[in-house]
Amino acid sequence: MSVPELRVIGITGIPIVRAGDDLAGQIFDAAATQGTPLQEGDVIVVTQRVVSRAEDRLRPLSEFDPSPFAHEFAERWQKDPRVVEAVLRESVRIIRQARGVLITETRHGLKCANAGVDASNVGSLEVISLLPVDPDASCRTIRDAARERLGVGVAVVMTDTFGRPWRHGQTNVAIGVAGMLPMRSYIGSPDMDGRELRVTSICVADEIAGASEMVMGKVDGVPAAILRGFAYDRGEGSAKEIVRELDLDLFP
Repeated sequence: MSVPELRVIGITGIPIVRAGDDLAGQIFDAAATQGTPLQEGDVIVVTQRVVSRAEDRLRPLSEFDPSPFAHEFAERWQKDPRVVEAVLRESVRIIRQARGVLITETRHGLKCANAGVDASNVGSLEVISLLPVDPDASCRTIRDAARERLGVGVAVVMTDTFGRPWRHGQTNVAIGVAGMLPMRSYIGSPDMDGRELRVTSICVADEIAGASEMVMGKVDGVPAAILRGFAYDRGEGSAKEIVRELDLDLFP
């Protein structure tokens, strides 16, 4: 019996990414330069922030003229009203508002704090980062480039940092997927005692995202990683499959 083994390799040496850069090429070159070129079956994990940079999704705060609600909320919780306005514009609805945090649903269908709007690691106090317009499409672009330029089939997962109900701390989750099925269902399979599993479905894309954070970190300047050795289920896949439907949501 072979011993299960998994490698997570941070990709260092990627330069500061700017709008219009060839992000896929920068990832491939950096991986090769450090001696870990991409291989067939690898998973490329990339942070939302670096994709947003490449896709010109960094915005100056001067673009956002705060509404009366943004001013009121910001004054109450000592926030920048321009950031609050950006959150509102990136949202289709507010789910909860408590202690200065807006839990919203984004245009992508993601449910998260502040619509994914972030002011950290953007190079300026007057700039914020917005989520990519279509994270799945961004992942497909990198996957397709790996096939065309390197001749290898890979999956791609884009990550962002989310909080969780009932638990302290944040973790990386998948907000974009390409080249793999994000869920692995065990429904109908027997457990070790022979009982049929009825509800177990594992979000392997989120597990990959969480594992990658261990080598990328939040302040280490490592925006991408390779996960090697995981036998994922190949397919088109989409992060939309991960988001629970509203009629099944226990926290609508």
